[in-house]
Amino acid sequence: MPQKLPPIRLTGATVLRDGQMQDRSVVIEDGRISKGPHPAVDLSGFWILPGIIDLHGDAFERHIAPRPSAPFPIANGLASVDRDAATNGVTTAWLAQSWSWEGGKRSPDYAEDLLHALDAYRPRTLTDLRVQLRVETHMVDSGARLLAAVRRHGIDYVVFNNHLDEAVNAWQVKPGVIADWAAKHRISPEELMSKVTEAKERSGQVPRFLCRLAEAFDKMGVIYGSHDDETAETREWFSTIGARICEFPTARPPAAVARAIGDPVLMGAPNVVRGGSQGGNIAAVKLIRDGLCQALVSDYHYPALHQAAFHLVDQGITDLPCAWAMISTVPAQILRLPDRGRIEHGRRADLVVVNKQTQAIEATLSGGKLSHLCGLAARRFMGAGDGILLAAE
Repeated sequence: MPQKLPPIRLTGATVLRDGQMQDRSVVIEDGRISKGPHPAVDLSGFWILPGIIDLHGDAFERHIAPRPSAPFPIANGLASVDRDAATNGVTTAWLAQSWSWEGGKRSPDYAEDLLHALDAYRPRTLTDLRVQLRVETHMVDSGARLLAAVRRHGIDYVVFNNHLDEAVNAWQVKPGVIADWAAKHRISPEELMSKVTEAKERSGQVPRFLCRLAEAFDKMGVIYGSHDDETAETREWFSTIGARICEFPTARPPAAVARAIGDPVLMGAPNVVRGGSQGGNIAAVKLIRDGLCQALVSDYHYPALHQAAFHLVDQGITDLPCAWAMISTVPAQILRLPDRGRIEHGRRADLVVVNKQTQAIEATLSGGKLSHLCGLAARRFMGAGDGILLAAE
């Protein structure tokens, strides 16, 4: 199990604290932000920012299967994604795993394999890794199994999505998309569309199914939302059953409705960095400028999180405290994590150390554990007095 650092004081850096950039020290003791005189590490020339909290990321899929036809053991992939997240300043991350009619790596069987593997790997994690289940709305026959998995593995975040219409439209207009989609699951396009047809036949059961899940989630304390809302009516309906998080709305109207009724909107950080959606949906920056997006997530690329924050600053859209809050403070509030998302006395020592000159993340601390260290920051830690790093071994 990774060891926490001994009591230390990080000095000389500019720290994001109380919503402002302040020149002050940060004390870490027993994995939490503390007070008192302790051995110092000089971090002049760096920013110290709250650890990044990623509410939705599926980059783990490529760590487990770098190529669709070349999967590795799930445990190997989890170790790799753990380090990828840490290298990019992520201290808490939800792996977005599908629970879908598609089968293959998006099936309930595979979801449960992932959950069991993460349970086994968790004692060795550098990052607080969790699982978000992305439940296809037409999985009406799997309700009991889903709830059992949520209870067994302590799932705290679920989103509903419906990709049936997308599949039907693609089959009619862009059959090549369906061919690629089917190839990922190692089935034929015809077999995939047969699954789509079977799922659509259950449409009449979907509203009651989702309401039953929502009632169970409320009793279990599970937070839930919806993914890829295309219309205002869709967002409003999901909100009425308690699915209050609006994840990746594809257009402005569902985001506007979410804002009006107080539902948080999440968008992908890669959308910000690349200047638009790779799927042709609304640009995240447009929603941010209009006050219709509260948080950013990694989606498929962990580096995009901190890159998006600095992009928003460099483009004059917002300042660093507000931009960084979109990947730290606000996600903590959305998922009701009172012990993280801010640098405050008593909270978890989840910190990101960023080189001011290069904007590169050179150190990540998760719960007081050094999960990533490189560059000038590494030399500063290694050169600090009293054998700080040796004491942590």
